[in-house]
Amino acid sequence: MVSWEYPPVVVGGLGRHVHHLSVALAAAGHEVVVLSRRPSGTDALSHPTTDTVVEGVRVVAVAEDPPDFEFARDMMAWTLGLGHALVRAGLAVGDHDGSRWVPDVVHAHDWLVAHAAITLAQVHDVPLVATIHATEAGRHSGWVAGTINRQVHSVEWWLAAEADALIACSASMRDEVARLFGPDLSEIHTIHNGIDVSTWPFTPRSAHDGPPRLLYAGRLEYEKGVQDLIAAMPRLRRTHPGTTLDILGDGTQETWLRGLARTHRVVRAVRFRGTADHAGLLSALQRCDAIVLPSRYEPFGIVALEAAAVGAPLVTSTAGGLGEAVTDGVTGMAFAPGDVTGLAAAVRAVLLDPAAAQGRAVAARERLTSDFSWRLVAARTAEVYLSAKRRVRHPIGRPEIVTRPLPDRDLGAD
Repeated sequence: MVSWEYPPVVVGGLGRHVHHLSVALAAAGHEVVVLSRRPSGTDALSHPTTDTVVEGVRVVAVAEDPPDFEFARDMMAWTLGLGHALVRAGLAVGDHDGSRWVPDVVHAHDWLVAHAAITLAQVHDVPLVATIHATEAGRHSGWVAGTINRQVHSVEWWLAAEADALIACSASMRDEVARLFGPDLSEIHTIHNGIDVSTWPFTPRSAHDGPPRLLYAGRLEYEKGVQDLIAAMPRLRRTHPGTTLDILGDGTQETWLRGLARTHRVVRAVRFRGTADHAGLLSALQRCDAIVLPSRYEPFGIVALEAAAVGAPLVTSTAGGLGEAVTDGVTGMAFAPGDVTGLAAAVRAVLLDPAAAQGRAVAARERLTSDFSWRLVAARTAEVYLSAKRRVRHPIGRPEIVTRPLPDRDLGAD
């Protein structure tokens, strides 16, 4: 398993996905080695490479090399440096008796580890499986006109082209991968993200005195649509005075979003709480009257599963995987991406009828236990491993990059 994040280094949902999948695979009897990294901005003196077994998974966390690369400033150089470090560490992995350790399959998670995963699969002559968690085009509504956008897109294309089997976390993501990187791809398997419901205890909602409490949890990026939720706050406060919004998370758009709160005159009602650990997120989910996930682009949306497990009423856009995870009026309330009026109406439906919202939350929790267990996700992933066969490689040219949205698809939309 090759991933640029793995606990304790977690940037977003990808790190949690790889962690839970690895642990579930190990619990099923598979031998799992995860290649990941030490925290950004460290070095081999302050944070040397570690090789430990945690929860049955062997985790090799690789130290950063000395060159002065910063992810935010030098993204492509930093990524190539990470790739070199992962390759060296991967080739140095030994077996229990000191002999060379050879995997049966290399599983890459997203483009940042493409160089390392492709190299290790080639050296070991084993199948390469790639999970595409999101795409650069999808994150930017189909536009990849900028230099960095084109570079990232081309690496994603290369990883997809080299993979002997592909995994997407939703049907919409599967279609996106096929449309962007096809047609000559290996089979694309749809395997949803999972959740361990034992770590997210269900908490029935009870009436409380005071104004409604809304919650957003996730990265603060444009595609997450937090700007639409902030824009809806004045409307919600007119019909439900005193409504507050807690925002958990950080990201590149935090300063802009804080400015939007001033523009819409809801600074005191919108509270930026920063990042939260598991206990902090659980507590926030237990207290809120509804969690609102207004994504404009969302391959899956693991926070929706966590919220449903806890029993927090769900209000989500229909973007990508959210539209598959949440059934409008059954397991939550939904609205079209970018539709501020629809967002406000969906939130009001929850606040006006708490009993119905509780019923939908119970239905969402019940669906989780059968459709999204990590045991099932791991079993389906193992089936992909067993069926993947290393193909004969032929030289490939550079991709033809479409720098504008595809004419017949608004990426990420329902």
